[in-house]
Amino acid sequence: MQNRKEKQHVVRRVEPDSVAQEMGIEAGDVLLAINGEKITDIFDYQYLTQDEYVEVLIRKKSGEEWLLEIDKEYDEDLGIVFENGLMDEYRSCRNKCIFCFIDQMPKGMRKTLYFKDDDSRLSFLQGNYVTLTNMSDEDIERVIKYRLSPINISFQTTNPELRCKMLGNRFAGQALGQVGKLYEAGITMNGQIVLCKGINDGAELERSIADLTAYLPHLMSVSVVPVGLSRFREGLYPLEPFDREDAREVLRCIHRWQDKLYPEYGLHFVHASDEWYALAGEELPEAERYDGYLQLENGVGMLRLQMEEFDEAMAQLEEEPEKYENCGGELSVATGKMAYPYLSVMAERMTARFPRLTIHVYAVSNDFFGEQITVSGLLTGQDVIRQLSDKRLGDRLLLPQNVLRSGEDYFLDDVTVAQMEKALQVKIDIVKSSGHDFVHTVLEV
Repeated sequence: MQNRKEKQHVVRRVEPDSVAQEMGIEAGDVLLAINGEKITDIFDYQYLTQDEYVEVLIRKKSGEEWLLEIDKEYDEDLGIVFENGLMDEYRSCRNKCIFCFIDQMPKGMRKTLYFKDDDSRLSFLQGNYVTLTNMSDEDIERVIKYRLSPINISFQTTNPELRCKMLGNRFAGQALGQVGKLYEAGITMNGQIVLCKGINDGAELERSIADLTAYLPHLMSVSVVPVGLSRFREGLYPLEPFDREDAREVLRCIHRWQDKLYPEYGLHFVHASDEWYALAGEELPEAERYDGYLQLENGVGMLRLQMEEFDEAMAQLEEEPEKYENCGGELSVATGKMAYPYLSVMAERMTARFPRLTIHVYAVSNDFFGEQITVSGLLTGQDVIRQLSDKRLGDRLLLPQNVLRSGEDYFLDDVTVAQMEKALQVKIDIVKSSGHDFVHTVLEV
């Protein structure tokens, strides 16, 4: 049983120049109620604080209670950051998915990497995908009442029996019924299908896409991503990697549906993640086909957007050519195998434009998780160090931001940036995913 202190909504910090700061709210204060109602979680808090007039009851560290009457702009945030971002306990996943990547993690890593979340509140706060198996009718009613959107849903398949098998949950097929409620209420959704070879691809993928089009336009997009297979799968469901011809067939399916749906809805709706194009050896689609990049965090269109931003940044340099005439130096760039060809093209274009510049681009193989994992976001520090230790690095090594844990300076295997700098004897610059950031970091402008 939890103690009372664990259930308290304690203020961690107050944003500068915010409503909360103006009202005298401080770190360590405890939120007791809003408009006379107790707060269960972040859903309640965001809904109850959106009006222009709000009454906030807090308890100061001294034990004194303050009832604050606040006049503000509609939907203006109070500027309070709580110790617990959800203002409640995190909900762990009840499923036993045959494709779960966390089950493919080796032992001995930090505990947070083994936590399986399936919390609908993280869908709104962080863009996480949820299976709906953890959501009760009451949860769905709250989403509808509070008009919370978008909600990101991991469908995998619309075949109820197959979904039960894939998620290892006998209620997984039944949970699909919640989608209809969200659709009828006009809640914006995005979807995801993790594709497993011989299981939910082929005719099952065709069925899923066809079924999901019934939820247009409130279901704005559905991404199709290949299952990630690490080398730590002993004792798990036998899954096979996709090959080049498999990837090309998946793309043919997706492109057929895009061409069919776009004239009617103005949306391409179903999208292939970048990995499919890399595996198939096919060109990335043009920017317009991504419908405004609705699923960037799911690896859909990230490379195309980066290339578009790179082109823009290079064009902007030509507006003041004399400003960059002396740009030069020697540096290196390391990334995963999937992004390597695209970064190589960008590097070649930059060195052609700036003859005094030398850029070495290196593809780091994922020896830790296995060669099937090609995205940079799952690279470990030990792989980077080992594979670059005998390489020419120049004065700086550029690494993509997604190799680090969010907001931290360490890799999946807890190797820190400082440790890597010491091991490789080179200064490390972390580059955001933007093509603009790549150009500016290379040129140090």
